[in-house]
Amino acid sequence: MRVHTESVQFKADQKLIQYIEKRLNKMDQFFDRIIEARVTLKLENSGQIKDKIAEVRLSVPGDQLIAKEASKTFEASVDNAASALKRQLIKYKERLRND
Repeated sequence: MRVHTESVQFKADQKLIQYIEKRLNKMDQFFDRIIEARVTLKLENSGQIKDKIAEVRLSVPGDQLIAKEASKTFEASVDNAASALKRQLIKYKERLRND
């Protein structure tokens, strides 16, 4: 699976990008036909506690699964989004079996 990472309003360091790739490559365990993952990292409303937003889009055959999470750190935001996508992948896989 290809993982594309884009950061808005800041420059993501290599350690963060490697963490994202490692975390999202684990999604292949749940569904092996994921085409690519697009990750957008944003900083919003710097006065808030949960100001680091990660939006993850997984491209699967015929559909796109999207999760957007905000947290204190980008790592936590990516983890929460990945957990949400895991649930979506399981539901998507069940729909494919039932059709």
